[in-house]
Amino acid sequence: MLEARHQTQQRNTQNSQETSLWSSDFGMKLEAVTPFLGKYRPFVSRCCQTCTPKSWESLFHRSIMDLGFCNVILVKEQNTRFRGWLVRRLCYFLWSLEQHIPPRQDAPQKIVESTGVQNVISGRIPGGAGEGQVPGLVKKEVQRILGHIQAPLRPFLLRLFSWALLRFLNCVFLNVQLHKGQMKMVHKAAQAGLPLVLLSTHKSLLDGILLPFVLLSQGLGVLRVAWDPRTCSPTLRALLKKLGGLFLPPEVNFTLDSPEGVLARAVAHAAMEQLLVSRQPLLIFLEEPPGAQGPRLSALGQTWLGLVVQAVKVGVIPDAMLVPVAITYDLVPDAPCDVYHALTPLGLWTGALAVLRILRCWGRSPRVCVRVHLAQPFSLQEYTINARSCWGSRQTLEQLLQPIVLGQCTVVPDTEKEQEWTPATGPLLALKEEDQLLVRRLSRHVLNASVTSSAVMSTAIMATLLLFKHQKGVFLSQLLGEFSWLTEETLLRGFDVGFSGQLRCLVQHTLSLLRAHVALLRIHQGDLLVVPRPGPGLTHLARLSAELLPAFLSEAVGACAVRGLLAGRVPPEGPWELQGIELLSQDKLYRQILLLLHLLPQDLLLLQPCQSSYCYCQEVLDRLIQCGLLVAEETPGSRPACDTGRQRLSAKLLWKPSGDFTDSDSDDFEEAEGRYFRLSQQSRCPDFFLFLCRLLSPLLKAFAQAAAFLHQGRLPDTESGYTEQLLQFLQATAQEEGFFECADPNLAISAIWTFRDLGVLQQMPSPAGPMLYLSPTFTSRENQEKLEQFIRQFVCS
Repeated sequence: MLEARHQTQQRNTQNSQETSLWSSDFGMKLEAVTPFLGKYRPFVSRCCQTCTPKSWESLFHRSIMDLGFCNVILVKEQNTRFRGWLVRRLCYFLWSLEQHIPPRQDAPQKIVESTGVQNVISGRIPGGAGEGQVPGLVKKEVQRILGHIQAPLRPFLLRLFSWALLRFLNCVFLNVQLHKGQMKMVHKAAQAGLPLVLLSTHKSLLDGILLPFVLLSQGLGVLRVAWDPRTCSPTLRALLKKLGGLFLPPEVNFTLDSPEGVLARAVAHAAMEQLLVSRQPLLIFLEEPPGAQGPRLSALGQTWLGLVVQAVKVGVIPDAMLVPVAITYDLVPDAPCDVYHALTPLGLWTGALAVLRILRCWGRSPRVCVRVHLAQPFSLQEYTINARSCWGSRQTLEQLLQPIVLGQCTVVPDTEKEQEWTPATGPLLALKEEDQLLVRRLSRHVLNASVTSSAVMSTAIMATLLLFKHQKGVFLSQLLGEFSWLTEETLLRGFDVGFSGQLRCLVQHTLSLLRAHVALLRIHQGDLLVVPRPGPGLTHLARLSAELLPAFLSEAVGACAVRGLLAGRVPPEGPWELQGIELLSQDKLYRQILLLLHLLPQDLLLLQPCQSSYCYCQEVLDRLIQCGLLVAEETPGSRPACDTGRQRLSAKLLWKPSGDFTDSDSDDFEEAEGRYFRLSQQSRCPDFFLFLCRLLSPLLKAFAQAAAFLHQGRLPDTESGYTEQLLQFLQATAQEEGFFECADPNLAISAIWTFRDLGVLQQMPSPAGPMLYLSPTFTSRENQEKLEQFIRQFVCS
């Protein structure tokens, strides 16, 4: 009892000391250093020059770099037409009264009178709902479906909600930043007289409320938001429809030959056409709602985008301006800290209680920062005409990788990977196959633009440093320098950051936000030791660090490929000098990079459809050379690669007419010998190489553990049941080995879906639903070990 009391006293003393460290401004006097954030900010929101060259040139704001940021929720007396002490106290209310809300339009009658709906009512469409039915009853059914989709806007309710939301945002967020230059480009696109369609990522349930508020405050009018019905209760849906929300009726998911499905799809098409003709801005989320486990691309978002594409193709509107959008948070407000929860509908009273709970905690917890990103708009019509994709020859992952995994083949096929993780819904199936393919390509293209234009927040940088470089702890003085280093590296790679200011204040604010997952310990030398708390909190840090991965993804893929190439030559624990002796041929590097690209999920890579994986291989190799990890090496006795004077010309070139430009001269030079590289021996390279490899370690370790679990899993089972089995195994392994960053439900689902594409798992129909089986090829323990060994060659401990 005395020993237990002594331990309790020590624990209480430690907790009190830690609390005093947090409340006493770290208890240190450090020099305030300003990083070079203000000296250089990359421009990150250009559209694709390959697919949309005219938009790339005409919709770009020339003086965008001269414009700064504005805090959208900072409303003062100067933002109103009035002045005085009373105005300063009522500025929020006066500001909401002055927002422009367009007048109501007689849209329901025009939707009923549209050609598509009238064809269904009159029975001119085979299988339509009007066959054998009274037209009056069908009109009532049309009005019922239309009431499920939308409702007339309520200006008074919109102004009241804007005033309440403005007060709420000022209580919760430190600021909501918006780039003025990006807003200028959107205004320029809106002046063309074409409807604006904003395609956004989805980080929080608050996105659908925050984005309309931001654009309403910037003079773009009321934004119509395409909501997911699964996230809202019927009462909340009724309120959101009056504020501009749109919902697809459940009948649209019926089969194509169902009468209800035909009528509902006709009404949905007519409602979208009327909305686009009236030039009301529309917001569509291309990602699944937060908390949903599964693919990144949203099937519902592609359905709404398909309605827009169809309206442009049939000529209802000449064109539409697409705007990639992203929102980044220091910490997502409604994300749980421990594990992801199942997607449950949010009720009106549940949301009100959550708001009250947040307001109650206001002042005790640090407020977060938000950044809204609006990429350069581009023309949908231009993309439809010029869209070029590398979809000529494609093979499944089973055809590409399985022979190599099993050792039956060593040559990687010269084709692209076919991997579609987004299920096709009813409305999307109603489109032609080429239109479905166009919608999928466009969705991936826009989501790539949104992710690329997203700023990296300070919590992502801090979580990456603590998880992948200093999981055992780091001194605060060293952490300040590395925070500045990683910020500069992020900026140099063309990604913006969502913060600025003095370095010490930034680190203090970030550690305060991560207080639940980070501990501060005072040591005798006067410095502070920052230690990540062991346990499930590392999973939360891994999710935050994933926001930084797109900035270093090319180098991380290249570093893991080099690790896989050296795995059979040099022991993993071998010294860096020994690894630097090995010559790495360019052909073998390409092969390793291609193997890893095929293994990684498409949702992680987000390659543009106009970029082939072979072009990406060259980009990866160039990035490794630029960052100094690889150094070109001439093989003994070979001609130097830079010596072009001694290249012999072919007979075709010697007698080629001077005016013939049908092909390139460089194509007729004798092909140079293969290039070779070796690892750089600079002092910083070993640490940077390990850092890049560890960025992909959560995903690759989860895949390797899923391969090791094949002989333990109970199959056949449903997909959700086997996912639960694998997640329990990952959590048990994390308790033993400490790899909590792998115990993530989304990583478990990615592993199962990848194994299904690879032919390791097979999905067969059954009376209870689709069931997963272990394929006959991988029932043997030998092939399972080959799969695990293939994955572990890319893992760096």
